[in-house]
Amino acid sequence: MRYFILFLMPFLLSAEPFKVVTYNIENLFDASYQGSEYKQYIPGKHNWDEHMVDIKLNHAAEVICDLDADIIGLQEIENGNILKKLQGRLEEVGCSYKYSAITTKQNTAIQIALLSRYPIRAQKELVVNDTPNIRNILEVDVEVQGYPLKFFVNHWKSKSTGGWESKRIAYAKRLEKRIMSLPSDADYIIMGDLNSDYDAYLTLNERLDDANGRTGINDVLRTVCDEKLLQKHEIPKAQKGSHYNLWQELPFAQRWSHKFYGNKSTLDHILLPAGMFDKKGIDYVNRSFKVFKAPYLFTNQGYINRWQYDHGKHKGKGYSDHLPVHASFDTHPYVPDKNSQEHKAAVSKPIEFLYSVESLKDEVLLEDVVVLMKRGNHALIKQAPNGRGIYLYGCAKGLKEGRRYDIMVQNIAMYNGLKEITHAYKIKEKSETETTPYFNQNTKVQNEALKEIIGIYKGKNFYFDGQILPIHFKNKKDIPPQGSKLKLHYAHLGYYKQLQVVIYGKKDFSIVGK
Repeated sequence: MRYFILFLMPFLLSAEPFKVVTYNIENLFDASYQGSEYKQYIPGKHNWDEHMVDIKLNHAAEVICDLDADIIGLQEIENGNILKKLQGRLEEVGCSYKYSAITTKQNTAIQIALLSRYPIRAQKELVVNDTPNIRNILEVDVEVQGYPLKFFVNHWKSKSTGGWESKRIAYAKRLEKRIMSLPSDADYIIMGDLNSDYDAYLTLNERLDDANGRTGINDVLRTVCDEKLLQKHEIPKAQKGSHYNLWQELPFAQRWSHKFYGNKSTLDHILLPAGMFDKKGIDYVNRSFKVFKAPYLFTNQGYINRWQYDHGKHKGKGYSDHLPVHASFDTHPYVPDKNSQEHKAAVSKPIEFLYSVESLKDEVLLEDVVVLMKRGNHALIKQAPNGRGIYLYGCAKGLKEGRRYDIMVQNIAMYNGLKEITHAYKIKEKSETETTPYFNQNTKVQNEALKEIIGIYKGKNFYFDGQILPIHFKNKKDIPPQGSKLKLHYAHLGYYKQLQVVIYGKKDFSIVGK
């Protein structure tokens, strides 16, 4: 019996779930000059040398060991040389990865890599285009517990200089082309730093939108092609090329792996096709998606403890500007949530409810809201002429002035006293509505909409109807001469530490006298 148990043990162990991670490690370079390095990582300059590389390797190994993943996709690895050194360091500290793969595009500062404890059977690179620093996509075939599993490890173009959405769409289209060539029941995982939020179709900055509202992650990879995809129990019915984004599993407040000047974002992703929920081959382990938030990955002030480069020198402190995200998979069938077939309807509330709470535990449905003003990706809405208004900050994409909608609110915030909806999406577009009755209802409360009001601009204040309020012009070039008599065609009664009139553009007012 003893020998039988020993013989059986490897098979029992192989039936355990396995963990998959994606981690942007932030610029893991070696100390050898290649000619394609970022200038901060040229050996012998900026305090970048073998000693600094050694510290960086130790910090990377610490995170990877604590994650204890079976397969890990890595972004921002300079080359195969430093990847081998990372493997060596991991083996030294007892966290070995026998198998690895990495892209090899020339004239590119950083590559994409994968480490695995399971055998790698094949690898290739998907070329997006020949432009330098447009990275290839790494495709790796891994054999996991006797089953084939394909990985697509990505690092798409960032939103910094020249980071228009069309460049991320190019990555998505190349990936889509490859995916559509696979068998319909193929098990694969898309992961990496896609430099896109999971809800990019709602939140993409208009200055980056050069594709008429289309996004790579949402439209090309079809993560929001059907509202039913937001419910995991419907995924097996999805068309080929559709994907479920695991960020949907977390409560809204936990959806972030990156912070930039306090703005949280979901740049790092794990996307899954229907085959990972079909109860055949390898399946996703329900509710296993997490963000790795070890205390040492944060500063005492709560910022991500990224690798420190200050005043032109590396400091030998910190880890990465991204947090790893991970999920588990198994050869056992996917187990859906209990009662998952019952769609939990969001509770419908009036706008007034949002003023009574500091934060939302669950999504809130606002029915029959009317868009009174829309400027860029921001808007002012009301539900009734004499009801409260509220400001949509950065989440009014697709809404039009004078139309009525049902919208789902995910998050609210207070900005220097101004109540805002910071994340919301459109549920239903309804009829056009006459908006005149909604204006000028109450000039004593914030988030009121003002229209065709005449007053005097003097000393940064606006005098009208026996009232005096500070007035703020979003564009300083629009500020009129002192003493001007103004007619405000459209204005927002906002709040910045005190009630104030907000003018968004030159077309929103006229000078009618002195």
